[in-house]
Amino acid sequence: MKELKHLNKYFKKYWLKLLVGLIITVIAKIFQLIMPSYVKKSIQVVENYIGGEISKEIAKNNLLEFILIIVGAALLSGFFTFLMRQTIIYVSRYIEYDLKNEIFDQYQKLSLNFYKKNRTGDLMNRMSEDVSQVRMYAGPALMYGMNTVTLFACIIPIMFITAPTLAAYTLIPLPILSVLIYQISKIIHKRSTVVQEYLSSLSTFTQEVFSGVSVIKAYAIEPQINLELNALALEGKKKSMDLAKVNAWFFPLMILLIGISNIFVIYIGGQQYINGEISSVGVIAEFVLYVNMLTWPVAIVGWLTSIIQRAEASQKRINEFLQELPEIKNEVEKETPIKGKIEFKNVSFTYDDTNITALRNISFTIEAGQTVAILGKIGAGKSTILDLVSRLYDVNEGEVLIDNTPIRKLNLHTLRQAIGAVPQDAFLFSDSIKNNIKFGDNNSTDEEVIAVAKNAVVHDNIMEFKNQYDTILGERGITLSGGQKQRVSIARALLKKPQIYLFDDCLSAVDTETEETILNNLELASSAKTTIIVSHRVSSAKNADKILVLNEGELLQEGTHEKLNNIKGYYKNLYLHQLSEKEN
Repeated sequence: MKELKHLNKYFKKYWLKLLVGLIITVIAKIFQLIMPSYVKKSIQVVENYIGGEISKEIAKNNLLEFILIIVGAALLSGFFTFLMRQTIIYVSRYIEYDLKNEIFDQYQKLSLNFYKKNRTGDLMNRMSEDVSQVRMYAGPALMYGMNTVTLFACIIPIMFITAPTLAAYTLIPLPILSVLIYQISKIIHKRSTVVQEYLSSLSTFTQEVFSGVSVIKAYAIEPQINLELNALALEGKKKSMDLAKVNAWFFPLMILLIGISNIFVIYIGGQQYINGEISSVGVIAEFVLYVNMLTWPVAIVGWLTSIIQRAEASQKRINEFLQELPEIKNEVEKETPIKGKIEFKNVSFTYDDTNITALRNISFTIEAGQTVAILGKIGAGKSTILDLVSRLYDVNEGEVLIDNTPIRKLNLHTLRQAIGAVPQDAFLFSDSIKNNIKFGDNNSTDEEVIAVAKNAVVHDNIMEFKNQYDTILGERGITLSGGQKQRVSIARALLKKPQIYLFDDCLSAVDTETEETILNNLELASSAKTTIIVSHRVSSAKNADKILVLNEGELLQEGTHEKLNNIKGYYKNLYLHQLSEKEN
């Protein structure tokens, strides 16, 4: 139960609603307990009539009165039971809502390394399936648990007051039941954990298949994928059946032990009536009703145990992520305006997951308002520089400064608000084109959206769609071509109007003519803004105020296009090579 202690803060938050639910539960059970005693009284009336102690008229009146009381008590018990469900189940939904928000908020705080180590399907499963299991504990389990405790607290004392010996025999099976539940629950806990882990694997597999369905179809490997899913499903079937087999023991055991209790009531009660130890057959009827009233609460103990074990297994998986500490922390609360000067001082960086050193002792300065291009081969460290400027990672050695302030001493939210980034792999959401562009500034007007789309040279393409800017894109923007996705991403960054633009090889999927037009528009739109353009094309870099050439994580060359083109080296060779390709 230690894992479920995490939910205590939510129980404290909704303590008043839970208290009301508890009071309603007690009231519902009180009305329910009225019925057996009046059934006993009804039988006693019949016995008294048969014995000649009361007249027929009095017997009829008494029976009618008792029947009305029984019916009224049943109706009131049902009404308060309804209120009980409405109160406690509602609380479980509030807790589910809060817990999902807590998990999602934690997901957003965690660093990129976390997402490299964990699969999307597993993340989704913990937020959906695992939270649903926890909700069952916070709702139905809590409600039926309160119901069971209330009934036991009320019925057992009444039984001992009415007929102590009969009550003792009737309750003999309950301790046996408790021992069996304890033993079986340990097995359930282990197997529940295994099932939840399997569900994460299944979610991960299906999510990857759906995301990569175009590749699967292109390679015609649907039969192979079907075989893999079938193997995974068979594994899940086995694990679920192992859990189901244990759960299947509960209800037969409950029914058997309750049946034994009923036999004790009838046999021992009958013997006591014959011997004159109890005054009426009505007591036996009353006890039979009490035992039957305890049947569901006792039977539900097994189900509750199963729910609690599943919830603990799920909450343990949730806690693993909630206890994960973000690598990138906002160490400063004060918000400072960003002007745009960027400085790298002897920066080295190695990725934890691959142990690849991306940057080695890099130093350079970008003045506020400058446009700088970064060129180099694949794996030279170009994208890493942009990630460090956005503080998606922290450096291992050296220091990154923004406006002469160490980047760690800047408010993280303020820093990222001041950056408009266009990643190499343009990501668009399954929403309209307009909303994807407005992702950069949700308060912008349609006119502003159209203006940035024109600057990104994607407006004409959008207007060709039937629904134009209201066109709904497929997952990850699959409706658009690679070049169109890149240009929509550029429009999104331009709409944000940040102080720093980071363009990570975002023109690789467009032709040189369109590239030239976009670069000219960017030069006007990003005037007086610090701009870093990562590219493998000299045409994207030649108009920059400064060009940085990287090779295997080291700064190879630095200068303007004219300066670098007049000296032998990587840049001049690349320029001449691309120039000859263009002429050919």
